[in-house]
Amino acid sequence: MKTSEQLRILFKKHLDNTCSPEETQRLMNYFQLDEDREILKELIIGALETQDEYYENDFAIAKVLGKVDQDLFVQIKESAHAIPEDKNKVLKLWLKIAAVAAVLAVVYIGVYFFNNQPEKVVTVPTITVHDIKPGGYGATLTMANGRKVSLANAVSGEIGRESGIVITKSGDGKLVYEVDEKTSDPNASNTLSTARGETYQVRLPDGSLVYLNAASSLTYATSLIENGKRVVTLSGEGYFEVAKDKQHPFVVKTDRQEVEVLGTHFNISSYADDAVEKTTLLEGSVKLSASGNSKVLKPGQQAKLIAGKIQIGETDTDLAVAWKNNEFVVESEHIENIMKMIERWYNVEVVYMGEKTNQRFSGKVSRFDKLSKVLEIVESTGEAHFKVKGRTVYVSR
Repeated sequence: MKTSEQLRILFKKHLDNTCSPEETQRLMNYFQLDEDREILKELIIGALETQDEYYENDFAIAKVLGKVDQDLFVQIKESAHAIPEDKNKVLKLWLKIAAVAAVLAVVYIGVYFFNNQPEKVVTVPTITVHDIKPGGYGATLTMANGRKVSLANAVSGEIGRESGIVITKSGDGKLVYEVDEKTSDPNASNTLSTARGETYQVRLPDGSLVYLNAASSLTYATSLIENGKRVVTLSGEGYFEVAKDKQHPFVVKTDRQEVEVLGTHFNISSYADDAVEKTTLLEGSVKLSASGNSKVLKPGQQAKLIAGKIQIGETDTDLAVAWKNNEFVVESEHIENIMKMIERWYNVEVVYMGEKTNQRFSGKVSRFDKLSKVLEIVESTGEAHFKVKGRTVYVSR
């Protein structure tokens, strides 16, 4: 069999995650040979033209690159003009990671983190830590009468009745409200809160669906209506799929801003210990108001609220809602932001020992993985080291 045919077969098997370790090593060896440069370029461009999702194959492509110089990426970038516009976005996003991955190959693991240290090849070290399980599905509902219900332990069916509201837990675990407008009390309110290591979903009385991330809370009138509007107050992070109702705009309040919509999909990250509050729009349109200023957000845009000022820019929306899909996905993030996500999901404390690394990290990992797996992947870059004692993670360079 010709070398080019062998490469194509191995490359396809690698993208499908069916390569054996021996085949992976053979593929890596092929790509370190100058004579295979054009085949490598052709395979990468072909994969990018056919993939539909940014994260579907990009890390699988990046991990077979081995040591490749920057000239190859210039050639690939120039080829972007021949790719349809909807795929060109995928290529540009992938190049951000590939430009870094060109000098760093992490092999034999399913998820990869990259830094920008030149001429550096690392392998995954073995880390012995007290392992910690990932978070799970759960929350606490505080009802208008003060009663608290642990939803993780509650069986499916009716949770309670109050103020004209019937609250049930569905078979798939969501909290669902049904309201009798004639008997509901407009002054009664509920709070749904998640602790560290918990995530939950609620179907509001209007049919809107809200996903709550860890260490977050959502407060709302049991009827949802306040002064002719549907109003909720968010602390932490939530993803909203708002039901359309032209007569009653939907308003999300946080400590720093208000977001008003009619019907749309968007994500708000408003943790008290984050300096930046982020609102990311996937569908529809929203109006943000903060400190006397207002802005309208379009799909594919993200608003950053910093010191009362709203900054709007284009973004990859998949990054903002990855948590909802049970993934950690970061692109060029500082170690502090990564460790905050780990703190909230694994319910741990993070302590920094000495000077913090100034490297930025990109990568993807399942939120179902245990803590040791996540830390191994970050530590494989050589830019951060961890020690776990009890539920405390010590971070050093």
